[in-house]
Amino acid sequence: MAGRIEDYGLIGDLQTVALVSRHGCIDWMCVPRFDSGAIFAALLGDAENGHWTLQPDGDFTSLGRRYRDDTLVLETELETASGAVRLVDFMPPRGEAPDIIRIVEGVRGTVDMRMELALRFDYGSIVPWVRSLDGALVGVAGPDAISLRTPVALEGRDLRTYAAFQVREGDRVPFVLTWFESNRPLPEAVDAERALAGTIQYWEDWASACTMTGRWRDAVVRSLVTLKALTYAPTGGIVAAATTSLPEEIGGVRNWDYRYCWLRDATLTLLAFVRAGYLEEAHGWREWLLRAIAGSPKELQVMYGVAGERRLTEVELPWLGGYERSRPVRIGNGASNQLQLDVYGEVIDALHTARAKGLEASDDAWSMTSKLFEWLDSGWREPDEGIWEVRGPRRHFTHSKVMAWVAFDRAVKAIEKLGRDGPIDRWRATRDEIKADVVEKGYNADLGAFVQYYGSDRLDASLLLIPLVGFLPAK
Repeated sequence: MAGRIEDYGLIGDLQTVALVSRHGCIDWMCVPRFDSGAIFAALLGDAENGHWTLQPDGDFTSLGRRYRDDTLVLETELETASGAVRLVDFMPPRGEAPDIIRIVEGVRGTVDMRMELALRFDYGSIVPWVRSLDGALVGVAGPDAISLRTPVALEGRDLRTYAAFQVREGDRVPFVLTWFESNRPLPEAVDAERALAGTIQYWEDWASACTMTGRWRDAVVRSLVTLKALTYAPTGGIVAAATTSLPEEIGGVRNWDYRYCWLRDATLTLLAFVRAGYLEEAHGWREWLLRAIAGSPKELQVMYGVAGERRLTEVELPWLGGYERSRPVRIGNGASNQLQLDVYGEVIDALHTARAKGLEASDDAWSMTSKLFEWLDSGWREPDEGIWEVRGPRRHFTHSKVMAWVAFDRAVKAIEKLGRDGPIDRWRATRDEIKADVVEKGYNADLGAFVQYYGSDRLDASLLLIPLVGFLPAK
């Protein structure tokens, strides 16, 4: 049975990630991209749906885990009666193909180890053809192929691959698993130790560019490293999460696929990067955004694929039992077709903040966002599905209207403070009209509070953003 989601560590190569349990099991990984099919899907099913286990043979305890300094190199210590080992798990920033590298390091004494590899392509539904080829174990099914290289002897049985080996203090035993297209030649062998040194150097160099200082810098850098791991390097897109179908409530049915680029989530990540001095990420995201939203402003989607794909068809996977039996398991996301007015405000606010923080001006970005205002000038009056992506009738959500106000407020400031050109008088008038509408219809005098949607008596945590975006003072 898979572990609890909070007990997994994340490793990644800026194009996909893997989740490693406290006990040395990789139970989730999609290749070659965040939103590709999973080769390990035990997180959403069971061991038959794919996993890679590397742990002591017999009874053991977990002594703890950590990331090495400011990197995405994960270290897990496991102890037995006869000794202790350290698992070093990482993914080198992507070369031609994604690699997962696992090094078993002997810490003290002697430990008998076991490895179990259950490759299952297409979210645990396909058992590959596995054979030995040029010193590597190779599994193939359809377009996908996996190679595993290690000095340890491997044995195949029961549609899985096993290994038994012993680790003494000071030993370092590598395992390198690589995905590649099945029509391509077997990738060259990777030197695990050299890859480790390069991965550490990459992350340390990246983290050192953080401009934040003070008491909480270490926590901020750790969060930034995690956010960076959710960035798709080839395009600059930023995914909301690395997983799908983890339930909002255990046993519930609100199990959505979050391996896509929500404009809202991505803008919040972008703001975190900008405020910490990472303008390169802001530039990459802005270029991704311009490509993704190109077209009619009224066709702006709330989310896109990592390369800007628009069709994210939602389907269910009946062969997976779900995280803690929470079904159905879904891939794709039907919310991509919803209208969520707040994303206009979030996108424009993020671009405005990035520009104010030093990102160079872009005439293309201003031209594109100006087109958004042409539709939003009347579109803000429409009901929508809102920030919570309600799958029911559209409503006039108060948060959506507030964020439409943000869009026009930032447009006015771009003209006043950044020297942009635009119909400032019209945009000021629209900004004032939206504010008056929200104050009149989004506030419930009996409750003494803003409410979720016009005419409602429901409170909504998203309205705590009202003072943060400058709509009204906090008092």
